Amino acid sequence: MEYRPVYITSFKNGSLRQKAQQARAKLAACTLCPRRCEANRLQGQTGFCKTAHQAIVASYGPHFGEERPLVGKGGSGTIFFAYCNLLCIFCQNYEISHLGEGQAVSDEQLASIMLELQQAGCHNINFVTPSHVVPQIMSAVLLAAENGLEIPLVYNTGGYDTVETIGLLDGVIDIYMPDFKFWDSGIAKRLCSAGDYPEKAKKAISAMHKQVRDLTLNDDGIAVRGLLVRHLVLPNGLAGTGPIMQFLAERISRNTYVNVMGQYRPCGNAKRIEELSRSLGTEEYLQAVELARKAGLERLDKPRRVFAIW
Repeated sequence: MEYRPVYITSFKNGSLRQKAQQARAKLAACTLCPRRCEANRLQGQTGFCKTAHQAIVASYGPHFGEERPLVGKGGSGTIFFAYCNLLCIFCQNYEISHLGEGQAVSDEQLASIMLELQQAGCHNINFVTPSHVVPQIMSAVLLAAENGLEIPLVYNTGGYDTVETIGLLDGVIDIYMPDFKFWDSGIAKRLCSAGDYPEKAKKAISAMHKQVRDLTLNDDGIAVRGLLVRHLVLPNGLAGTGPIMQFLAERISRNTYVNVMGQYRPCGNAKRIEELSRSLGTEEYLQAVELARKAGLERLDKPRRVFAIW
């Protein structure tokens, strides 16, 4: 049986419009993410994310480098949003997340992008770094649904989200794809000025899983609903891979689909931190994968990269 994205039902029963309005109202004193800046973004004020009432799109298009269940033959329809609510010092998209390269778009333009990606044959719409533009996304999804959007939506986040915002997305998002970046609050404070990141990520990921459960694939092996967690392995064990994998297996589900990522290299301002000034070694990556398996996680995304020690 063909999967029907949840936002289609929400659109038809009117709850999508209601949720979009509720999300938009939050921009008047923004508390969408744990930063809780309370900036009046409707009046042009900006907080930590440097984004006012319009989302800023850096790029969009079919992406074939994402996780296998998202890519298939048609690619994942990625929309990269500029700026971020985390600003990790080592960000591999530094020009986008820190410098804000991109163009402000209206809700109508964002909806058109979604429809264009669907027309191009993408299997899903993949919102990359969406935490600070949830109201804009929801308003655009409403417009796109009115005009025939009918493929799953992916919430591709750094994991620094509030349970309240995830609640607004219930009945809108089909696939949650959060990062779980750091286990230690001191490391999180040092690398992204968010000492509460571990606790917020644990609560957000739990809320996401409660909504959509384990990742479900269709007969073609394409993801249609569920949770997919990413974890970027950092040099010198800074990410806390072992405890994170244990949390996912014991507190979320042993059937959690996890991408243990080994592509770390020093980007952005990473070289200011001695422990992050080199690329990840092959052995470190393999040890991280083994930690995931020892925790009981078996649904691990297969890497496409060749890893080398630098």
